[in-house]
Amino acid sequence: MHIWQVNAFTNEPFKGNPAGVCIVSEFPSDDLAQKIAAEVNYSETTYLKKLSTNHYHIRWFSPKDECGLCGHATLAAAHLLWEQEHVKDDIITFESMGGPLTAQRNGSWITLNFPSFIIEPAPMPELLNKAFGFVPVTSVYKDDVMYVVVLPSVQAVRNLTPNLAKIAELPCRSVTVTALNDGEIDPNIDFVSRYFAPKVGIPEDPVCGSAHCRLTPLWAEKLNKTSMNALQVSDRTGFIKVTLEKNRVTLTAQAITVMEGNLLAAA
Repeated sequence: MHIWQVNAFTNEPFKGNPAGVCIVSEFPSDDLAQKIAAEVNYSETTYLKKLSTNHYHIRWFSPKDECGLCGHATLAAAHLLWEQEHVKDDIITFESMGGPLTAQRNGSWITLNFPSFIIEPAPMPELLNKAFGFVPVTSVYKDDVMYVVVLPSVQAVRNLTPNLAKIAELPCRSVTVTALNDGEIDPNIDFVSRYFAPKVGIPEDPVCGSAHCRLTPLWAEKLNKTSMNALQVSDRTGFIKVTLEKNRVTLTAQAITVMEGNLLAAA
């Protein structure tokens, strides 16, 4: 099996979010797919099976489970399909656990069309408060997948050093922290974020597309604008142009292939 490393939400090596991408004629067994993902140990490894011209079935695996929706690995997959000339048209359709998704290219930029998720206001869980070290919090939101915590500043997001073991105890998949850019960094950036999912083997995801399916409607309402620029301020960083379109979110970004290899043995 051939596997590529593609860094998503960047056009630079060693930046953005690495994804493993495998193009297969048939999906490996769930057990093997999971073992490969754990061995590669990216936040997601994705498998692509061609259904017809420009139409693929996509599956995503974290180091510990199969994921229901993943933005960065979908961006990486689309980039690779075009780069390797498996697809010649400018639109790719994906069938996924998260529903039908599309990727459209415009030069070096790729736009993903993803579902939008509305998160509801929630109290700050005591366990999460402890995990954050009782830092000041502006507001808290949640759905059945993640908590989203709004912090007072970009610097507060950058400085956060959460207790990941406590985050892993929460009854959710992940936690996202976010803040408005109120002139602290590049004025073209509207908001920043970081993402933690230690429960599924992702201590901190460098750049998370599915989190922006929640952050986009949240900040669209707060800022009264539907198109925004987002920066994930992990150590690797990543840039996304986001737009809210009714019940969908578009994520526009770049990707770069940095490595390729072959699986030589499988149990």
